[in-house]
Amino acid sequence: MTRGKWVGTAGAVLLTLSLEGPALSAETFKVAVIDQQAVMEKSKSGKRALEALKEFSASRQRIVAADDEELKKLEKELKAQEGGLSEAARREKQELFRTKLENYQRRLQDFNREIQAKQKELVEEYQNKIGKAAAAVAEKAGYSVVLDKGNDATLRIVLYHQKAIDLTDQVAKEFDRRYP
Repeated sequence: MTRGKWVGTAGAVLLTLSLEGPALSAETFKVAVIDQQAVMEKSKSGKRALEALKEFSASRQRIVAADDEELKKLEKELKAQEGGLSEAARREKQELFRTKLENYQRRLQDFNREIQAKQKELVEEYQNKIGKAAAAVAEKAGYSVVLDKGNDATLRIVLYHQKAIDLTDQVAKEFDRRYP
C-alpha cells in the first residue's frame, strides 16, 4: 500500500499534538495504532480483492510469457535460416521480428500500467474503507487518534507502541462486518 498520504497525516497529527499539548490531558487523549496492510490481508473482502489483483497480474504475465516464447522461436528460426534465405526474405523476417518485438514491448508497458492502475484503485478504495472501520472502532473505544503503524514491507510511521493500543484485529473484524 502507498504510505505517502499517511506520512503527511501523521506529521500533521504530531504537529497538532505538540501545539496543543498543554490543553490535552492523558485522560482525554488516547492514541491507537493499526496495520492497514494486515487489515487488508486478514479481512475476507481484502483477501478476495488481493487474490483478484494477483490473478489479473498472473493472466497478464501468461500473455507476456507466450509473446516472449514466440519472439524467441522467431529469433531462433531467423538465425537458423539466415544463410539459406534470399536478401529479401531475410529482410522480411527481420522486419517481422522487429514489429513483433515492438508490439511485445508496447504490450508489456500497457500491462504494467494496467496493473499499477488497478493497484492504485484498490489501495485508494481500501484505505477509505479501512479508515471508516478504524473510525468506528476508535469512537467506540474512546480513541482520539489512530495511526497506521506500517510493517516491515512498508514505511514505519510508529516506531514503538504498546500492544494494548494496537486495534488491527478489531478493525479487521469491523471491516468484515461492514464490507462482507
